[in-house]
Amino acid sequence: MDSKKKVLVAMSGGVDSSVTAKLLLDAGYDVAGATMHLYSNDDIGIERTKTCCSLDDVEDAREVAYKLGIPFHVFNFADSFKECVMDKFVNTYLDGGTPNPCIDCNRFLKFGKFLERAQMLGYDYIATGHYVTKEFDEKSGRWLLRRSADRKKDQTYVLYSMTQDQLEHSLFPVGEMNKNDIRAIADKNSLVNAGKPDSQDICFIPDGDYAGFITSRAGEQQKGDIVLTSGEKLGTHKGLIHYTVGQRKGVGVSYSEPLFVIEKDIAGNRLIMGTPDKLTRTTLTACEVNMLTTDRLNSPIKCTACTRYHQQDVPCTVTPIGEKRVRVDFEQPHKAICKGQAVVFYDGDYLIGGGTIE
Repeated sequence: MDSKKKVLVAMSGGVDSSVTAKLLLDAGYDVAGATMHLYSNDDIGIERTKTCCSLDDVEDAREVAYKLGIPFHVFNFADSFKECVMDKFVNTYLDGGTPNPCIDCNRFLKFGKFLERAQMLGYDYIATGHYVTKEFDEKSGRWLLRRSADRKKDQTYVLYSMTQDQLEHSLFPVGEMNKNDIRAIADKNSLVNAGKPDSQDICFIPDGDYAGFITSRAGEQQKGDIVLTSGEKLGTHKGLIHYTVGQRKGVGVSYSEPLFVIEKDIAGNRLIMGTPDKLTRTTLTACEVNMLTTDRLNSPIKCTACTRYHQQDVPCTVTPIGEKRVRVDFEQPHKAICKGQAVVFYDGDYLIGGGTIE
């Protein structure tokens, strides 16, 4: 790392990004901190310490910056967050998908608008508290991301959309550290958030009531039929946004054997249930594909993939089928593939790329 460079740390108010700033200071960088103000606590009824980027977290970040003696900024990105993250979350659910708003926040806000603002202010890098490691591959001339040694903390899944320019201008100082060591550094330096709990669930829905959040913005959802894959009616659902592919409990129907949500038929407003064997598939297609290891995928590659955060990746073949679109063929049947989620590709510990499941 070049200690003569100026770095703007994306400070969420949590301990990881706070220690990121401390480590960069110790390494000799010219450091400042900034927090993205994305919404107001009162707007979504949250409590202190339950999430990130709320007004309380802005104050925690400001206090840490003051303690470290570094400049501090607040960027109001509320309009962009609403459009690129919250509205997209609602629309994906209404379209029958299951979105991952953390991926969109990283793509459009943290490594999009935040990096742009940092560069406008004359900073060479931004830094975050993500658990990933950045490396430069001399052979390919490309920046790569490697998974954290602690797979439970690894965050490469939510960073697959990063471009080469974003990678070049981003630093991840805590990528190989563990949480206990990070908290110890914060405690030693009397940082206000040394013992602050980790963020929980989706930041703008801290109570986990996705359906309630969507209903408050899109109105009450129409009831419809719950049917077997054979077409046999089992009952009535309360609105398709209340369910997700792979769900077993809480559907409200009984049958002679366990049933799972297989599909949400938006056109027919039907919730389709089936036995476990109906839940697995061997192929999927994905769009909005971004590759880290190459500018463009021109031929099939064998790698591993996961379709959910912190899921064990499994062997597959990825084949290009159009502009930023691929087909993924799994070697073994894969369970509960959800439209709207990300499929992310790996070569060992290295992130290859990923896309949105169609």
